[in-house]
Amino acid sequence: MGRHETCLADLMAPLPTLFLSHGAPNLLFQKSPARDFLQKLGQEIERPRAILVASAHFEMPNPAFTAAPHPEMIYDFTGFEDELYQVKYPALGAPGLAAVAADLLADAGFEPQEVLGRGFDHGAWVPLMLMYPDADIPIVELSVQREGGAGHHIMVGRALAPLREHGILIVGSGSLTHGVDAITKSKLALGGPAPDWVSTFAEWVHEKAEAGAIDEIADWWGLAPNAKRNHPTPEHFLPLPLAMGAAGEGAKGRRLHHSVQYGVLAMDAYLFE
Repeated sequence: MGRHETCLADLMAPLPTLFLSHGAPNLLFQKSPARDFLQKLGQEIERPRAILVASAHFEMPNPAFTAAPHPEMIYDFTGFEDELYQVKYPALGAPGLAAVAADLLADAGFEPQEVLGRGFDHGAWVPLMLMYPDADIPIVELSVQREGGAGHHIMVGRALAPLREHGILIVGSGSLTHGVDAITKSKLALGGPAPDWVSTFAEWVHEKAEAGAIDEIADWWGLAPNAKRNHPTPEHFLPLPLAMGAAGEGAKGRRLHHSVQYGVLAMDAYLFE
């Protein structure tokens, strides 16, 4: 792992990886099955030493890691409740982990960078605040590359997989479906039923993830039914193949949660191992 490997703790049994649908930022305040699930999840999996979270809301041309020791909050949304803009999640950063992760990607042929001055966006702090409300686990964010495709993100995940043996929980935070334009146009209710074009896509992903069909996940844009309708842009799906890749060769997924908000936001969560 190069010059920074001493920043990691001793070896342990590898942690699984997670894909989480983070929903809208007011998931923090709105009682829902997805919020209830995330509040319990942190107690049901092994406590990590640190968290590396790939967020759909952190986009860079190359893989980038937040390296600030005390990251600020990013309120990357408009039109929500006033109290959301007062939320604080004072988890520490982990510059040492960012450096090790960057070394792993460089060794695998990527051109990573470490970014100072960037805080936590809601793709990170919404699910992690629900899972770990004490904010006592250090966090590093990882960017996604919209133009990179799922295969690229699988390989990024594969390069980062050794971190799991050092107590690092690798999380992909996005949304299983993200047809947000339909919410605005149709004024869909929070608990509205999912239309067929959402449910068929969600079940396709479920089938392929549980089968460990990573080649088909890599080609999801061309193979999955209604892929483009559920993801007019791909950044909210890309954390899933990254998490799957980070679980290592032959990994399979287990769907931990399924619910739908506003009819078109499938809030599915997967564990890969």
